[in-house]
Parts: sequence; structure tokens; C-alpha cells
Amino acid sequence: MKTIPVLKVTIFKVLFLSVTIGISSCNRNNTLESAIKKSETFAKNEPEETEAFFLIETANTGKTIISKSQIAQQKSSDNSIVILGKKIERYQNKLLQEITELANTKLIIISEINAAHRRDTYDLITANPSDFDRVYLNSTKECLEQQISLLETVSKETNDKIILKLVLKYLPEQFDLLRETEEKIKEKN
Repeated sequence: MKTIPVLKVTIFKVLFLSVTIGISSCNRNNTLESAIKKSETFAKNEPEETEAFFLIETANTGKTIISKSQIAQQKSSDNSIVILGKKIERYQNKLLQEITELANTKLIIISEINAAHRRDTYDLITANPSDFDRVYLNSTKECLEQQISLLETVSKETNDKIILKLVLKYLPEQFDLLRETEEKIKEKN
């Protein structure tokens, strides 16, 4: 008779411990999720964190644009879109190379943790031939706007001379590419 209450107490302790561990684990996950969300808006106090976020996001956006431009060079039937795709790819490769070199000097590892561009790239690959140019141009326009926003934001948030020099070098080029892309969108409409 006494073994049943002892067994109940033991089961209750194990259950209580499991719930406690589960709740603390969930709290850690929520903390990580909120930290990631904060990083999306540059809500950081440490300049190193801001710079690391900038380098990673700019590199990932650049990789996305390069992928889309390569697809456009293969799938577009409009020669002007192919030429624009080559130009965009060339500029993005130069930017990506400098971002990667800068990240390496700051001991920042650029890894692709965001798979959102994969869905975007898949949509581009599966687009109807008649809609392809429009889908490519609009998608690239959004990515260029995102990259411009990253460049503008980091220029306000950092005092790092190398990053500021990079912004001064590439921001005008990004605006030029965006303008050309918007002109092609207008031509297609």
C-alpha cells in the first residue's frame, strides 16, 4: 500500500521536472526568436553586431540577386533583360566579393540561414515564359531596394571607415541598377 503513494510522488516529481524543463526550453527559443526579429530592424546596441548583421544580410541578398540574374540570362527571351541580368550579376559579384573579404577580416562567417530567397527563386524558375521577365524584374527590384536599405541603414549606424567606404562605392551603383530595372518594368507594362 505504501509503494503506490511513493510511486505517485515519484511520477509527479518526474512530470513536474519535465514540465519545468520544457517551459525553460520554450523561453530560450522565444528569446532567440525575439533576438532574430530585433536584428531585422538593426535594433542593436553593439556596433559589431550591427556590422555583422549588415554583412550577412547584404551577402545573402546579393547571392539571391545573382541567382535570379543567372536564371534571367538563361530563360529570358528579351535580349535587353539578358544584358541587364549580366550587368546586375557582375556588380553583385563584385559587392559580394568585397563583403566576403571584409567579413573574413572581421572574423564573421557568412552562412545562408534564410531560405526565403529559395522560394522566390523557385517562383522565378517556374514562371510562365510570358510572365518571366515581369516576375524577374519585380523580384530583382525588391531585392535591390532591400540591399539599398541595408546600405543606407548601416551608414547611419556605424563609424567603421571600411564599411562607410564600401557604402559610398556601391550605393550609387545600386541606385543605378534599381533605376534601370524600374525602366525595364515600365517598358514591359
